[in-house]
Amino acid sequence: MNNVFALIVVLFVLIIIVGCSCFGGYGGY
Repeated sequence: MNNVFALIVVLFVLIIIVGCSCFGGYGGY
């Protein structure tokens, strides 16, 4: 269960980073 939870968290963070970089939100890249 811990590995699955960690994988979900990593994917969620990657989605946030990609979303911010694409939409020019918090990332700005």
